[in-house]
Amino acid sequence: MLDKLRGIESRYEELNQLLTEVGDDYQRAAELNKERIDLEPLVSRTQEYRQSLARLEEARSLLDAEDEELRSLAEAEIADLEPAIDQLELEIKGMLLPKDRRDQRNVIVEIRAGTGGEEAALFAAALFRMYSRYAERKRWDVELLSANETGIGGFKEIIFMVKGRGAYSRLKYESGVHRVQRIPVTEASGRIHTSTATVAVLAEVDEVEIDIPESDIRMDVYKSAGAGGQNVQKNATAVRITHLPTGIVVACQDERSQLQNRLRAMSILRARLYEIEEEKRRQNRTRSAAPRWQR
Repeated sequence: MLDKLRGIESRYEELNQLLTEVGDDYQRAAELNKERIDLEPLVSRTQEYRQSLARLEEARSLLDAEDEELRSLAEAEIADLEPAIDQLELEIKGMLLPKDRRDQRNVIVEIRAGTGGEEAALFAAALFRMYSRYAERKRWDVELLSANETGIGGFKEIIFMVKGRGAYSRLKYESGVHRVQRIPVTEASGRIHTSTATVAVLAEVDEVEIDIPESDIRMDVYKSAGAGGQNVQKNATAVRITHLPTGIVVACQDERSQLQNRLRAMSILRARLYEIEEEKRRQNRTRSAAPRWQR
């Protein structure tokens, strides 16, 4: 591992030198700087790892010292350093693994209330607030794409985009079913309820990556509706897009124009279709890697 890390450190130093010589070639400078920024966390951890190894070696050399107090200090430092070095090794090995090409992308997050009625909808709203605050701490932007609200502040469904470098790498593991057990505000007798909400995290996809022929979609337009079902616009600006080959349906109504709602719905549809293709590729790779008798 140390040999590989030395190569990465050498490349990092080379990038720093190249950036001082690139001149007015801004595109080349941007490419070099992106590579340098990608390597920076790993190089930083590597330097910390080397320093810890050097301190550990120095501490071990003092175990045979005649001074008892010095030996005690060395033993204490070794006890601190060994687990810290093990943790650093795990982190570095994780950083050396091949990266998901989508890791640096923006994400589309879909939260849907599951079992639990109104309490599940409130749980979905709590999850949305949690992810929004996390994004705020990371200085990412949150853009609401679609929401189906309940009358007491919950969401049957809410879809939003998180825009920020590395958003997908941080949020992709949130996909799945989330469960909460608590006494809900909707419960008068104080009983504990179990409620669920499903979260899907999809990487934003460019149009060139997923080609969707017009013949594969059906678009319906209708009037936007607010919580409780009342119409909030006189014009038909809400959009429902059905992808005919897969049956996927995407609806957007929160923007004021039909065009904006269509663009958002297509963005969500592309992300869902891309995730389906990625899952197929993952399954194919798994089958290819499996022994012949397991295929």
